[in-house]
Amino acid sequence: MTMQMNKTVFPHFILAMGAIFFAASLASVSSTSAYAQEQKASEKRTVKVPAMRSRVYDQLARAQSAADEDNVSEAIEILDVVQSKINSMNSYEIAMMHNFYGFIYYADEDFDNAIKSFENVVAQDAIPETLKQTTLFSLAQLHLMRGNFASSIEALDRWEANNTGAVPPKNLVIKAQAYYQNKQYAEAAEFITAAVEGHEAEGMLPDEGWLILQRAVYYELKQPEKVKDVILKLLRLYEDPKYWIQLAGMYGELEMEQEQFAIMEAAYQQGYVESASDTFNMAQLYYFHQAPYKCARLMESAIDNGTLESNLRNLKFLSQCWTQAKENEKAVPVMQAAATMSDNGDLDAQLGQIYLNLEQWDDAIEASQTALEKGDLTSQGTAHLVLGMAYYNKRRFVDALNQLAEAEKHTGSRGMAQQWRRYVEGEKRSYETIQADLSS
Repeated sequence: MTMQMNKTVFPHFILAMGAIFFAASLASVSSTSAYAQEQKASEKRTVKVPAMRSRVYDQLARAQSAADEDNVSEAIEILDVVQSKINSMNSYEIAMMHNFYGFIYYADEDFDNAIKSFENVVAQDAIPETLKQTTLFSLAQLHLMRGNFASSIEALDRWEANNTGAVPPKNLVIKAQAYYQNKQYAEAAEFITAAVEGHEAEGMLPDEGWLILQRAVYYELKQPEKVKDVILKLLRLYEDPKYWIQLAGMYGELEMEQEQFAIMEAAYQQGYVESASDTFNMAQLYYFHQAPYKCARLMESAIDNGTLESNLRNLKFLSQCWTQAKENEKAVPVMQAAATMSDNGDLDAQLGQIYLNLEQWDDAIEASQTALEKGDLTSQGTAHLVLGMAYYNKRRFVDALNQLAEAEKHTGSRGMAQQWRRYVEGEKRSYETIQADLSS
């Protein structure tokens, strides 16, 4: 389970915050001063925030206009002019200048320069606390997006050091994402769990993405019971078909076979089993839960409609399902097709056994001989045993005894071969006696 991080982790959040602070700073020179004083009063800062002067305001307003018209190069040139006079600017003006650099670089998808610009914002001392906090949060998101996971965590730690209230769930989630991507799964579990539980304690539903992250974290920590619980919650809250399949898979990993089968069949009945892998898994569950006929019907349908390929694995399994369901007539053509694809003789040997059960003695002999010619058999003795039984039914007693003698050489078939040899020897004597009487 992997998680992809990209720009969409926080769509336009930085843009929005840049616009907020631009509006706050450029409303007017006098309102900026009032804004700064209000920040000081409401946030109980001990450092006085200086006001933005009109000459800086005018330049930033021009840069904003250029940015609004998607003229990035002009906006940067205007800010460069402002920066050339940095020695005459106060800390708040410098911070807002860098904030606009970051805002414009981000809009232009120049994320590395955006990060440098926002770092310059928070490096200033006398700036509004709200500006510092939102910029640190934006830095955490940008660092996460760029794969700088330790830096993302550091930015959030700096945010928390300046925070006087509870940490919002969104901060906890970003920190969990950073720890997860940095393969610090225990730390990631701590923060994503706190985010989910905190949100639920407020009577709110956790975001689907949060639960997906929590599931991924528990999976990496090899805690399948917790993974299962999270998927159950995802299924209950968001009802996506894929969660049925995932839940069945986790029940299988927990060796809860009955639950796995029940969930998977429920998904199948609702039309959620669509992929080749899911279809094959469903067929296997039918087979192992003593429903071979359903297994065969599902496999047959999937091969016919192209969901599953008509390859050796699938044809072999389909023939096994038909055989287990005692549908030998249906098993024969499928196993014949599979046998032609196989390099060893196992499937031909199985085909010989099916023909024997169908009392098609010549076909049983031919298939078993082909099996022995191909070789590399799992049970060579069984192929000789089938040949012996088929030859016996054709009253070819010598051939039957020769094959049974070969079967006795193999441990797995020795006992049955000995029984059949004694039986065939008796039948041979009786048959010869009868023939002698008839000819006398």
